[in-house]
Amino acid sequence: MTGVLKTMERFWLPQYPPAVPADIDPFEIASLKSLIEDSCTRYADRIAYHSMGTAMTYGEIDRRSRAFGAWLQQRAGLKSGDRIAIMLPNLLQYPIAMFGALRAGLTVVNTNPLYTAAELEHQLKDSGAAAVVVLENFAATLEQALPGTGVRQVIVTGVGDLLRSPKGAIVNFVLRHVQKKVPHWLIPQARRFREVLEQGRDLQLLPVQLDHDDIAYLQYTGGTTGVAKGAMLSHGNLVANVLQLRAWFQQVALDRATYVCALPPYHIFSLTANCWLFASLGGTGVLIANPRDFAGFVKQLQAHKPMFFMGVNTLFNALMHTPGFGDVDFSRLVATIAGGMALQSGVAARWKELTGCNITQGWGLTEASPVGCACPLVGPDAEFNGSIGLPVPSTELTIRDDDGRDLGIDAVGEICLRGPQVMRGYWQRPEETAKVMLPEGWLRTGDIGRINARGFVFIEDRKKDMIIVSGFKVYPNEVEDVIARCPGVLEVAAVAKPDEHSGEVVALFVVRKDASLTEQAVRTYAHQYLTAYKRPQLIIFRDELPKTNVGKILRRELRDQLAAR
Repeated sequence: MTGVLKTMERFWLPQYPPAVPADIDPFEIASLKSLIEDSCTRYADRIAYHSMGTAMTYGEIDRRSRAFGAWLQQRAGLKSGDRIAIMLPNLLQYPIAMFGALRAGLTVVNTNPLYTAAELEHQLKDSGAAAVVVLENFAATLEQALPGTGVRQVIVTGVGDLLRSPKGAIVNFVLRHVQKKVPHWLIPQARRFREVLEQGRDLQLLPVQLDHDDIAYLQYTGGTTGVAKGAMLSHGNLVANVLQLRAWFQQVALDRATYVCALPPYHIFSLTANCWLFASLGGTGVLIANPRDFAGFVKQLQAHKPMFFMGVNTLFNALMHTPGFGDVDFSRLVATIAGGMALQSGVAARWKELTGCNITQGWGLTEASPVGCACPLVGPDAEFNGSIGLPVPSTELTIRDDDGRDLGIDAVGEICLRGPQVMRGYWQRPEETAKVMLPEGWLRTGDIGRINARGFVFIEDRKKDMIIVSGFKVYPNEVEDVIARCPGVLEVAAVAKPDEHSGEVVALFVVRKDASLTEQAVRTYAHQYLTAYKRPQLIIFRDELPKTNVGKILRRELRDQLAAR
């Protein structure tokens, strides 16, 4: 089956960068299974991943993921459509487990290793996971969560299990016995990952027929707004988004590129734009197991000259304040992509100064696999202008009010998206699906924004984060972008504080770069650049801000802290 997906209203097309097609043929690739099997054959001798001094080729990924998939089918008794949770950080075990599960026809439930037992139990129960792969550092949490779930198979691995000898054994010993990073756990039915791979080598991977309608992932939303929901992302959704990204990145040469994988691949942004995009291109990923070890991160950048770097604003900001970053050779860097949260203009300017490469923003959400927009990579529009760019090929965007009416150009409202990458709905939650899916396939994104006459899309803020001061709308991103440029400020977050006179006022949480920074200095700076109702009425200094595992600032947690004061 073939056919180019064409969009209907494409007023942005005159602004498309050279070499980027307007539409994709989503049936160019039959499934994620066929994508990875084709890449493993085509690039068999190419290094697929570097991890902590160990390199692994596509041929090795092929053999090990085939063994893992065969074991799941023939020893674990899992069948096509069964769910398997993968609770791993950026280690070689992740792509092997994920590719193997998909090749066996399973649905992957990506699971945050930092979940509490209650959060993990909810996800395992809600998804109906029959198996789980977990890093031993988090096995104690899994032990607490297992009772009452339907999990039948538990596979445990250590950080060093797939590293070269003797480094792997040394890493495991240090983590277990010196740093005490592996709490005691007891799961009687647990099997070791290496044991599973060894047994799987002698088994045959049974053929599985998959197409675009089969569910590849239950990708759970962050859970920052109520109970986490599983977005049903099909093979067709992910294939479409990979092809959309491949089309977009034709602006630069990325075939067989070396890319930095710092964001964890269980996060949808990294899963698609790192793992799957570059698997299709024969790229080499530098896996950063602990991206918060910035000194170690910089050493990895010094050892591998990256061509592609994807991250979030806070990650870029922290790296640029790490000693040694200025000595990294960025001569091969052709694309730096920011997503997940708003990119601040000061961070973008500093990155360009230090690396010679623009940071260009992308935008999306879990429910869209995730990418919906991206900024041009070349030409004058590649310079930071605050926008999230243009809709990727075969994607439409409109701005709508609460009743679903299209508001047109330059109006501010909710961004709605339509395209082949949009999810099939929320797992076993039709009422929640109905809240976000409009007629004719339009998805309410929950982001507030506008589209200008040239077709560029601008995010004003998340709908739930907007601050209403005496009826005036204040967008936290705007306040944060201004205050981030204040001398002495390292990080900043703006949230709503209830107020009896104006309903809400702006409260500001600030992490100092300069210990001498005072509250009055911040107020003076805000007075200079922000109108009265946007200025912070409360300023709180903190040593750090609460963040998700990918570095996204948790505004809700800050609002909860305010409420508890």
